[in-house]
Amino acid sequence: MKTKSYFAEDQAPYIVAEMSGNHNQSMDMALKIVDAAADCGVDALKVQTYTADSMTLDSNKEDFLVNSKESLWKGESLFSLYQKAYTPWDWHKPIQERCKQKGIEFFSSPFSSEAVDFLEELDVPFYKIASFENTDLELIKKVASQKKPMIISTGMASIADLELSVKTALENSCPELVLLKCTSSYPASPENTNLKTIEHLREMFGVKVGLSDHTLGIGAACASVAFGACLIEKHFVLDRKAGGVDAAFSLEPSEMKALVDETKRAFQAIGNVHYGPTEQEEASRVFRRSIYVTKKICVGEELSRDNVRVMRPGYALEPKYLDVVLGKKVSRELDVGDRIDWDVFG
Repeated sequence: MKTKSYFAEDQAPYIVAEMSGNHNQSMDMALKIVDAAADCGVDALKVQTYTADSMTLDSNKEDFLVNSKESLWKGESLFSLYQKAYTPWDWHKPIQERCKQKGIEFFSSPFSSEAVDFLEELDVPFYKIASFENTDLELIKKVASQKKPMIISTGMASIADLELSVKTALENSCPELVLLKCTSSYPASPENTNLKTIEHLREMFGVKVGLSDHTLGIGAACASVAFGACLIEKHFVLDRKAGGVDAAFSLEPSEMKALVDETKRAFQAIGNVHYGPTEQEEASRVFRRSIYVTKKICVGEELSRDNVRVMRPGYALEPKYLDVVLGKKVSRELDVGDRIDWDVFG
């Protein structure tokens, strides 16, 4: 049986709202995020399936602390961060059911084999491998063996890393693979987003490519459409001021709605190579210039720059014929505002 394709390249990008830990450990907040995302018109809502102790050790040794000066989470232990950010596993089913009620897909990023088994019980339609896990070949094998579409974020990965990841996925029964260009900094700067990589990934690996975007706003995401992004993922929050582990680089509802609308417009605008007036432009021909009479002209009188001029509207002879008709004698009387057409010369 052929697997359904969700990520068609001949339609506007598939938009994913990433909840991450922006529910702030409130189930009520999580369901409100689902409702708001659906109201924005997204195609799917994504969560992350892990527990803190499956991700790291409960340790305050330096190796287990966030040390980057630029990090939103500087000084925090990895364990405490994941405890705050994780989505309780018993929430998954209610969130999935709310997504179904709202007409959007529900899926997740698993971070362990046990998480994949759990998500299979929920029969998620596809999976995502997060950037920090794109070199975890055992996890990729496990996901691929479910024979469902797989999305892999490419953050920090070298070409050699990606060759292994793609090969592992495709050789282990993954029926459809999408790579997401991703810059794994939070927030990411536009200068480090490098959208041209989308085209290069597609050419290099022969798979569909999208964008996992951590920049502020929607500019980079909308621009990615022109490079052929078939899927766009953005973190989503109800109110940045209310906080949340990823709130600082997440879109609020009005912004997510704008993303949905503007990426559709961007996709429609790509079109094909075309010159000359489109069907819609035909009505605008009137605003082009053409040659008109500016002073009464008698029969047998020559046209000159004193009695004709190039101006709007565009119903008469085109401006390129001005030098051709100057000096020619007219065969009938012409008044101000008359068109200069070939028939005025008899």
